[in-house]
Amino acid sequence: MAEFTILSDRAVLSVSGAEAQSFLQGLITNDTAHAEQGLYAALLTPQGKILFDFLLLARDGAYLIDCAADQRAALQKRLTLYRLRAKVEVAPRDDLAIAWAKDPAALPDGYTDPRLPALGTRAFVPAGSGADGSVAYLAHRLSLGVPESTDFGQDRMFALDAGLEELHGVSFNKGCYVGQELTARMKHRSTARKRLLLVESAGDAPIPAPGTAISAGDVELGTIVSTYGRYGFAPIRLDRLAEAGAAPATADGHPVMLHKQAWLSSAQ
Repeated sequence: MAEFTILSDRAVLSVSGAEAQSFLQGLITNDTAHAEQGLYAALLTPQGKILFDFLLLARDGAYLIDCAADQRAALQKRLTLYRLRAKVEVAPRDDLAIAWAKDPAALPDGYTDPRLPALGTRAFVPAGSGADGSVAYLAHRLSLGVPESTDFGQDRMFALDAGLEELHGVSFNKGCYVGQELTARMKHRSTARKRLLLVESAGDAPIPAPGTAISAGDVELGTIVSTYGRYGFAPIRLDRLAEAGAAPATADGHPVMLHKQAWLSSAQ
């Protein structure tokens, strides 16, 4: 029998009220018209850099946000700052947890991860409903090379450099939102030259710490932003990667391999 687990490193926020839909629509990168099926989105700075990314589901008259647990308080504070006089309530939902399963049969009331179907199925369930599966989920996410939350480095990375377009996290057909002007300009001028690639140690040792530069020969490619043992993520200049050719990549003298994820196949 298929079973689900709980992602203990995720938490839930609720955005409710008569103006919740229009409130979120004017803030986030994706179109809330599709939130009943579940969507992936981000809240950006006015300069188009990622502050928070999250999954969003419209349910029972509210919008439930699935976000990193260690970012929930800051996300709630930021949304509250934008609320002004809008008829909206932003509140934590500690009675709910995020359930995850590779097999959708384990979560018949869940929704397919909108970023990438291979990531599995998610659902909002009562807190305490299952065993912790955050380690298994992380391993699965890394196997697919999908970044999230702190992999972006808060207020450091443009949405398109981070791969949010390929992960279905940006709508170019909706109205204005915070950071929209620069995001649209990068899209139409094709100025997004970086992509957040998966980094793997070429040996058994862990990859170097975040902040370590990655080079190939004399060409600097990017800087590590997050690490998970032998794996991590780094925003890599794709033009410089092509220029480096077959030259081996290193980080502080440590041999590493750079993997351009299959879902990034459209990025040049």
